[in-house]
Amino acid sequence: MPSGPICVVDPKNILPKKTDVMTKMEELIHQFIITTQGIDAPVGEVYFGAENPKGELGFYICSKGGGVPYRLKIRAPSFANLSIIPSLLPGHYVSDVPAILGSIDFVMGECDR
Repeated sequence: MPSGPICVVDPKNILPKKTDVMTKMEELIHQFIITTQGIDAPVGEVYFGAENPKGELGFYICSKGGGVPYRLKIRAPSFANLSIIPSLLPGHYVSDVPAILGSIDFVMGECDR
């Protein structure tokens, strides 16, 4: 990786330093605007997938411009992993279901999105 700054050089698109926010009114207002309204995103669609221990975590963002996305869809890996359940359960007893679900190692909080 080449040396140099890792943040965007444009100060309107990054949060100010915490010490400046605590001491300067302009920086406090700037941080408030960025955190409440967001950064002006270009019009278009993007999908970003990141590898996780349980599978791929995906983000689909559709923007009409402005700071808030028009649509945001999160693809949780546990929800996709549970789709194999109808193929795994036939031929097993009801008492086998907890062991089968435990072998998938899903997180129920991800599945209710």
